[in-house]
Amino acid sequence: MAAFLGVVAFFWPFLVAPGKFGSNYAPPLIFGVLLVIVLAVVISEISEGGINSKALAMLGVLSAVNAAIRPLGAGTAGIETVFFILVLAGRVYGPGFGFTLGCTSLFASALITGGVGPWMPYQMFGCAFVGMLAGFLPKATGRREVALLAAYGSLSGYLFGFLLNLSFWPFSLDPNSSIAYLPGLPFTEQFQRYLAFDLATSLGWDTGRAVTNLVAITLAGPAVLTVFRRAARKARFQAPIRFAGRGGGEPGRHRRMNHAPTTHSLPKGTSCAPPCSAAPPSPPPPSVSP
Repeated sequence: MAAFLGVVAFFWPFLVAPGKFGSNYAPPLIFGVLLVIVLAVVISEISEGGINSKALAMLGVLSAVNAAIRPLGAGTAGIETVFFILVLAGRVYGPGFGFTLGCTSLFASALITGGVGPWMPYQMFGCAFVGMLAGFLPKATGRREVALLAAYGSLSGYLFGFLLNLSFWPFSLDPNSSIAYLPGLPFTEQFQRYLAFDLATSLGWDTGRAVTNLVAITLAGPAVLTVFRRAARKARFQAPIRFAGRGGGEPGRHRRMNHAPTTHSLPKGTSCAPPCSAAPPSPPPPSVSP
């Protein structure tokens, strides 16, 4: 449900003209609604068992790590250091975890760097889709898996830029421009205009992000995948132990057991070893003469 609303939030320019819902108030409203949706997703995953306490702890740790390393790239020339962890975590822990991690990572990073603004909900959902789609990649092992994740990480750099440009495209250009948004145009023509806008304004920036993801996943991917999977194995809860009584008793009911001391008999003709031999009789008391 949250993913569907995120898609609507990105692609609304193809369906609704700007100003229909009050464009001046739309960003804060969308910001509040999306935060509530993310919180609802986390709570629902916890209540349904999709995210247990250990997975929630891992979510907090990885969100903090992403928030800490994101300023290292600072977006210069498209260099972003936050996406390769999203891709690898979504691959190991699943699409739901990847979606939530993308939202929480960008939210924590925005609080640290002061990047809170109308663009933040779109960035949160853009990263959420990157992490979620990584969980749906086909199965692979070894070098094939690393190559698959590196290729996807490269494509996700362009995907993130493609989605983020939708957030300001309807309001950024003169309507007389050939790549500007014009309400009422057919979807195909509108989409062609947006593709031209995306290529003209952010192709170089997205290429830097794609190359960063490709290099980071290729170099650090095998080690990070090993660490994530080892943590997933150690954090997994053991299956509950059930006891079944005799005679078709109900499972889960503990049967009372009387533990009696066991005795071991020795074969005939064998003597008992010194540790199990009987204790020697105590010597008689000394006699006292009158």
